[in-house]
Amino acid sequence: MRKKYKVSSTKYHVSNELINRRYFCFIFIVVLIFLIIFLKLVNLQVGKTQEYKEKLLDASVTLIDGPSAPRGRIYDRNGKLLVDNVAIKTIYYKKQKNITTKDEIKLAYTLSKNINVDYSKLSVVDLKNYWILTNSKEASNRLTDDEKKKYSERKLSNDDIYKLKFSRVTDKDIEKYNEEDKEAIYIYYLMNTGYSYDEKIIKNDNVTDEEYAYIATNIEALSGFNVKLDWDRIYLYGDTLKTIFGKVSTSSQGLPLELKDEYLALGYSLTDRVGTSYLEYQYESYLKGEKSVYKLSSNNDYILVSEGKRGNDLYLTIDIDLQQKLEEIMIDEMYKTKSEPNTEYFNKVFSVISDPQTGEILAMAGKQLIWDNQISSFKVYDYTPGITTSPITVGSVVKGASLTVGYKTGAIDIGTTFVDSCIKLSGVKEKCSWSKNLGTLNDIRAIQLSSNSYQFRTALKVAGIKYSYNKYAYIDPKYFELYRNTFAEYGLGVKTGIDLPVESTGYKGVKQDAGLYLNFSIGQYDSYTPIQLSQYINTIANGGKRLKTQLLKTVKSSSDQSVIYNYEPTLLNNIGLEWKHMNRIREAFNAVMKGGLGSGFMGNSPNPSGKTGTSESFYDSDNDGSIDTETITKSFIGYAPNDNPTMSIVVIAPDVSRPNNSNGYVSNMHKRISSRISNHFFGTN
Repeated sequence: MRKKYKVSSTKYHVSNELINRRYFCFIFIVVLIFLIIFLKLVNLQVGKTQEYKEKLLDASVTLIDGPSAPRGRIYDRNGKLLVDNVAIKTIYYKKQKNITTKDEIKLAYTLSKNINVDYSKLSVVDLKNYWILTNSKEASNRLTDDEKKKYSERKLSNDDIYKLKFSRVTDKDIEKYNEEDKEAIYIYYLMNTGYSYDEKIIKNDNVTDEEYAYIATNIEALSGFNVKLDWDRIYLYGDTLKTIFGKVSTSSQGLPLELKDEYLALGYSLTDRVGTSYLEYQYESYLKGEKSVYKLSSNNDYILVSEGKRGNDLYLTIDIDLQQKLEEIMIDEMYKTKSEPNTEYFNKVFSVISDPQTGEILAMAGKQLIWDNQISSFKVYDYTPGITTSPITVGSVVKGASLTVGYKTGAIDIGTTFVDSCIKLSGVKEKCSWSKNLGTLNDIRAIQLSSNSYQFRTALKVAGIKYSYNKYAYIDPKYFELYRNTFAEYGLGVKTGIDLPVESTGYKGVKQDAGLYLNFSIGQYDSYTPIQLSQYINTIANGGKRLKTQLLKTVKSSSDQSVIYNYEPTLLNNIGLEWKHMNRIREAFNAVMKGGLGSGFMGNSPNPSGKTGTSESFYDSDNDGSIDTETITKSFIGYAPNDNPTMSIVVIAPDVSRPNNSNGYVSNMHKRISSRISNHFFGTN
């Protein structure tokens, strides 16, 4: 018999109540969640409608950069303004919304009657394109039925069809355009170059007050045309150092083709005005201004977002008063020299004045004298870039570096003497000093009298060769390199680090034999630039520190003149020569100016030191690309005062005279220049 169990009704009712409570809790939570979502949606759609409208507007707004802002100014070391910006009256066009081609052509003709535009750049291609534009029906009629059929079958593209139309525009079609038409066509062409939202420069060269006023007072009628003040560079000291300042691209040019990729990679636009050479290019990042930024509205108007500002200002190491005086003296002496005998091939001179303690350039100039048929006289042109790019055989001025090789290798020491006499090696032409027998010379006297023989004998000892008359001498190439490496420690044959984008390292001879080795030791083989000689003499002047050559001294903000950058002398290397030997070279250079060959080369400067140089050089007398005439080049390097130098000077006069001439006269114009400018510098006239 089955046992019966009694089910508790109380327990059953308790379980239902629990389930109901949980159900209602769940419903409440769901309702609450939906209520929160609803309130959020209401807030988004009602409370934050304006906020999100503005965000949407910002996301859809096109930001446009304004034209290139004016560049920073350039000053000399004393705060004298050298390069500034000048306002340029400019007429420009900005395409208006919904304007038609017909309207633009009408505007172009209206403008052509009221302003003068140089349309000489208008080409036949431009005229034919304009004819097709204004004679579209006739141009289409010149297509054959077969061509039209192929176009409809997509066998010919739009470009193909246009080329066919263009090929059928005849000379007769465009001959009907008169001068007024051509001017208007060119204006229309300018109106439609580049992007549609760009401002197109119509005229910014010699805009008259009347033209400027006409546009300004007829803006409503001349839909899209307007005027503004653009800028251009102005040079307050004329052509002085203008080549070293460099160039800036024009508004119509924008990025130059050869620099386009470089500037685009830096975030520039194709229409930006940029530095294209020398200091303008070297310091583009400082000089460029900040462009204004605009919003492009729905009706193609600009709304200013942020105001642009001028670029930062450069303060150079140059003293403009010293620079002008140097150029004045150089030009004066060039004309004087050209009236002297044996100077028919002379046409250039270079000079550099610097601070030996910092490497800063105080003044530098290169000048070239060229015959001008129009005025039947010589005319002087600037050749300053040649200071860093024109290698010259400079002669005995390098003998301080040659002594260094002798000291470093132990070939000579302080007081070492040699008898100055001609050197004759087998297969090598006899080599002598300027005077065939200067007697017995020590290292100082050898520099003072510029003995070639002393350097020849030192060089042979460096190479381990015991000299005897007409002996064959093999020179291991490593000794050429030994000399070159030592010269490089002074800055000869290597880049000086000058802050310009173009610098030559000079010329290194390729052939290597005993005769050329001896020539090298007296500065008659490799060639060096004037700026390298400046670094070389500075290194001697300051006791053996090769410092970077510098033109930029300070950069200041254009807004508040706070200092952004300030140059500190930069050590490239030490000569690595014992002080007793470096001081010996300095004593020798001082002796040159006291009873030596450099006497009077620095006028009445206080306790000067220096070295003269004479070299055989060659000139292309018939401009056929090959040198054919032997000449003489004169050089001088010096500094003062000897104990604590405040200036150094380099003067080089290439091809200043001819050798072996019956007259025998050799101009000393390099002495006259260095003497006059040194007296001016120290106030010792």
